[in-house]
Amino acid sequence: MKLSKDRILTTHVGSLPRSEKVFKLVFAKEAGEKLDKQEYEDVIEDAVQTVVNKQQEAGIDVVSDGEQSKISYATYIKDRLNGFEGDSPRRTPKDLEEFPSFSSRASKSGGVPTFTRPRCTGPVSVKDMGPLETDLANFRKALDGSSVTEAFMNAASPGVIAQFQPNDYYPDHKSYLYALADAMKAEYEGIAKAGFLIQIDSPDLALGRHVLFKDKSDHEFVSMVGLHIEALNHVLEEIPAEQLRLHVCWGNYQGPHHCDIEMKKILPTVLKAKPQALSFEGSNPRHSHEWTVFRDIKIPEEKILIPGVLDSTTNFVEHPELVSERICRFAEIVGRERVIAGSDCGFSTFAGFGTVDADITYAKLASLANGAKLASKKLW
Repeated sequence: MKLSKDRILTTHVGSLPRSEKVFKLVFAKEAGEKLDKQEYEDVIEDAVQTVVNKQQEAGIDVVSDGEQSKISYATYIKDRLNGFEGDSPRRTPKDLEEFPSFSSRASKSGGVPTFTRPRCTGPVSVKDMGPLETDLANFRKALDGSSVTEAFMNAASPGVIAQFQPNDYYPDHKSYLYALADAMKAEYEGIAKAGFLIQIDSPDLALGRHVLFKDKSDHEFVSMVGLHIEALNHVLEEIPAEQLRLHVCWGNYQGPHHCDIEMKKILPTVLKAKPQALSFEGSNPRHSHEWTVFRDIKIPEEKILIPGVLDSTTNFVEHPELVSERICRFAEIVGRERVIAGSDCGFSTFAGFGTVDADITYAKLASLANGAKLASKKLW
């Protein structure tokens, strides 16, 4: 993983808006409709090329494939792993339960994603590596001839898979978690072998507090965070830390978020995860003040910070000066080389769902790049 050696590098969390054509095809596939296989593959391939080009045009250094082929960042695995079937009700975040009128309004306005949440009903194992191989090939082709600094691909953590796909088979949460970890080993190592950075998407380490473990105390939840990280480190044994990024967030949705666990309570445990880089929310109104946590807690010398300096849930385009200010705060804590500027979360974590307009997304990314340039002038 490259450091910000002579300037602040830029990236984001991964998912990017899908075109209407992509959205319709992905949902048709999800619904089991008969598709023209070649048309589907061509549309996804073109979409990946388009998002790579747009990221480069916006000035992003470390780019993704935008997760164009995936229905969501966490439930796509049902097409790649055995052991899942059926559907299950949505686990409503605790903050939305406490504001039912807001939750109802968001649901009626299309502000809540709709997709299948299968349940684990049997042994989890690898079913089909084909979708991953196609994603890798599309990304490789899209990057051919580009001048981007590096490229990363997202993959769901065992913990976030467990959060979205309830367990009806394994005797306890730990058994389920480790089974998922072992099953995801092929995907993680496949991305690594292809030469890309891997971003492990692990909202379970924060969002999990007010969704899956909302009946637990903060202390009990932090213990679960430790278990999730142990399972993750176990499956990442063969992959160098320098090839790994970990994304932690409290849920990429507009809502009160007053039940979010504080960063200071989870960070010491999160820092035990193997990935060299940590991507996290740093811009939204609930967590923008928590940059001080990174000042007050010792950050290991080998860690790279990817703070969110863009809010991924609002159509405000952040001013480059604000972006620069946010970057410089973290650079003053860990040093300029160990900061890569990012976004709070993805801009389309679920296909067809996202509060930020597609064109505004790239305007925000361009502002990110401009803010990084301003920060670089101040820091070098």
